[in-house]
Amino acid sequence: MLELVDSSSASCRSEYRVRRLENLNYYWVKPIGILNLRLNEKIHIFIDGKEIECFEGEILLWVALDQGIYIPNLCALRERREPFGGCRLCFVEVEGEDFPVTACTKKVKEGMVVQTKGERALRLSRTAFELILSNHPVDCAHCLKSGSCELQRMAKHLKVKLNTKRFKKILRDLPIDETSPLLTYDPNKCVLCGKCVWLCQEKYQIGAIGFAYRGFQRWVTTFNNEPIGGSECRDLVELITICPVGAFVGKQKGAEK
Repeated sequence: MLELVDSSSASCRSEYRVRRLENLNYYWVKPIGILNLRLNEKIHIFIDGKEIECFEGEILLWVALDQGIYIPNLCALRERREPFGGCRLCFVEVEGEDFPVTACTKKVKEGMVVQTKGERALRLSRTAFELILSNHPVDCAHCLKSGSCELQRMAKHLKVKLNTKRFKKILRDLPIDETSPLLTYDPNKCVLCGKCVWLCQEKYQIGAIGFAYRGFQRWVTTFNNEPIGGSECRDLVELITICPVGAFVGKQKGAEK
């Protein structure tokens, strides 16, 4: 596995693009400036008491998930060049750290000891989860994503009811977009994970959809709020599979496969 080292010194400034090749222990690197590469060595860390062999500098979240250790997350994508870190659900406790850290931004190092079910980390994750639920319409019986929805999985893991009443329920009333021939977009169910935006803007470089507005009014839409059916993303079936909830769903049976 190769690790890309980017020096910030005046004598060695560089930009780069790097993509991990799935299931392989190395990176493909497209140089744009001066690069400095070094070979990474395998290290050992401990997650919930389990000793794990991995490579130094890997992202903790992926190391855990690859070992079957679930850490709640909504916005994480292996292909992102930089972690989005928006959902604030993947908190863990690392020995030596004063406060819980997000697993999607934490890099592993030799001897690291991690607790995914520490009291402080779980409290933060549950609070973030309940805040998401406070403006999410819970109607699982009529949602096409029921059974594969990430919110359902997290509710079970965090032991939080989907109809929690900890925070006041404030639901949005945005129009459902059914203009695409292949998919339906319900912005009221969107959890602002940014995966669809990444898919459209970065992976395919279409740029048809993105975030608009701020605060509670923030949502994912097209330029000038035009219908999805009129955008270049109208036939992008991957929007259905990448969405962790029921915001993007297929119109035809089997479209999500």
